[in-house]
Amino acid sequence: MSFEIITRDCSVLSDGELSQMADLVASNEANIDFGYLSKAREEWVLVTEVRDGAKLVAFSFYTLERIGGTPAIIVGVLCVDHNINARDGLYALRQGQFRKALLAFPDEDVLVGAKLANNGGFEIFEELVDIVPRPGHKTSGEERAWARRLAKRYGGENRVDDRSFIFSGSNEVCGYAAYEPNSRSDQFAEFEQFFASLDRERNDTLIAFGWVMAEELVKFQVIDD
Repeated sequence: MSFEIITRDCSVLSDGELSQMADLVASNEANIDFGYLSKAREEWVLVTEVRDGAKLVAFSFYTLERIGGTPAIIVGVLCVDHNINARDGLYALRQGQFRKALLAFPDEDVLVGAKLANNGGFEIFEELVDIVPRPGHKTSGEERAWARRLAKRYGGENRVDDRSFIFSGSNEVCGYAAYEPNSRSDQFAEFEQFFASLDRERNDTLIAFGWVMAEELVKFQVIDD
């Protein structure tokens, strides 16, 4: 399937384009609405959109920034249409994000951080390394510190449990990676355990991250004809 991938500044998005995004999250039963997307337009720097012709099939608000000197892709909100092959949409979305990261952070490993609401969201980190949290792994002090750093970036440093990685909700609509594949991969089946204690009514999410290596990022280099 061939998609058009567009990356630009969030600030240029029109209300009409935000309405398309709101329609997409509504059709996928994600707990994100037009009001939140309007705020996200101001809070995040970049948006990557994936289109099939004129139809919006995926989008993500995010930033490329250094946290304590470490290059990072911080995902504010992400949604992929269930009515297509969701993995194709996700991979196209990551392609746009990784191309921007390669330009911003050449020859560097980059941390990718996101808030997840379900186990399917871990597919965002497919082919990344040192995913945290992960089954059977005892988190280090530095990894717990990353949970706090990401929580601070999400506006709630004191709302994260740096051992369970649960980010407590505030009963309000919040941004997260609203991704659910058409069929879940066995690769992340055991990650389901991390969502058992989420308070869904409070809109809890799980902070997770992984690393995309410099040698992987270079595969997304665009070579002009």
